Amino acid sequence: MGRLEQGHTVILDTALAQHIVDRAMAILPHNINVMDAQGMIIGSGDPERLHTRHEGAQLVLANRRVVEIDQQAAACLRGVRPGVNLPLMYAQQLIGVLGITGSPEIVRPYAELVRMAAEMLVEQRQLQAERNWQRHQLESWLRLLLDPQQSLASLEAEAQRLDLQLHWPLQACLLELEEGSESSLRQARVLDALNSRSEHLCTLSSARELFYCRPASAGRGDSAWLGAADERDWGVRRLLVSDSARSLDELRQASLALRDLQVYAQARNPQERLLRLDQYRLATLLYAQRHSWLLQGWLAPLKQLVKQDTNGALLETLHAWCEHEGQAQVCADALGIHRNTLRYRLERIAQLSGIELTRLDQRLQLTLGLELLGPE
Repeated sequence: MGRLEQGHTVILDTALAQHIVDRAMAILPHNINVMDAQGMIIGSGDPERLHTRHEGAQLVLANRRVVEIDQQAAACLRGVRPGVNLPLMYAQQLIGVLGITGSPEIVRPYAELVRMAAEMLVEQRQLQAERNWQRHQLESWLRLLLDPQQSLASLEAEAQRLDLQLHWPLQACLLELEEGSESSLRQARVLDALNSRSEHLCTLSSARELFYCRPASAGRGDSAWLGAADERDWGVRRLLVSDSARSLDELRQASLALRDLQVYAQARNPQERLLRLDQYRLATLLYAQRHSWLLQGWLAPLKQLVKQDTNGALLETLHAWCEHEGQAQVCADALGIHRNTLRYRLERIAQLSGIELTRLDQRLQLTLGLELLGPE
């Protein structure tokens, strides 16, 4: 999808320092101290030494080299015991000091190994912090994309600032999750799975929704992905997929169109788990305008029919007639009625609605109108 970079100041905090101490002392029979860039002990196997200044560490910080302290030297320094003290480095930056308590001759063989392990833990923590920062920046950018009040110019400028390189065409997706006591845990699992793919941009759009963008070619395995999500008990309710977009303007329009598709799906296809906008384009467009004066006038004949259809037989017949594209015998067989009964019902439908069912354009009007009436 692209690349994001940002500079972080490496801070050796107390949590990381104590983690280094605990990991090292689980293996070595010697006390370990970790000091920050001011020589203050922020991690130690000896709780009484925490938050005290270590003069040996200050020597390391001043000279940027290993300092060994024997019994005689320790007596001349405050807050110091015999041992080996080594600079902790990250990206050529001196971030603190690692100390191993004991006679230098005894602990010296362990010093470099412990320092190497400590610097690896610092690097691991730093990489995680950068990944979290990147995710936060991506989520913020996606929220701007979903906000029609934000100009496309500002969106483009923010993408450039983040060095976010979008490889078109892209596809917008909206993922709905089931409600439940483990919804937060499931949400985290799905989010991690989506974010594990570098070409995805993903964010939480609500408590039970995830919005993400992906390469348009990635949609071929959606059905299989839903099956895998069920096997992992991720609680995925529905996946909605937009058309391909080749610009920020198209991507925003595609994202907003998914909301219209979502409303349509909830009302007309609540059991459908995978909905693609290209398969429901016209129905989604009309359903989004279902309350407009123009569309209400279009639905008036159908509403008049529904009002007079006391037992629902005419509406059932109309559904079958539209579904079978006006093929009389096929429609009669589907309804389990005689063709004469079908003809009588069709005449009654035409009389009440004022629509000629033999005309393709007016039959299409009824077909689409039935979708817009709603479950009622």
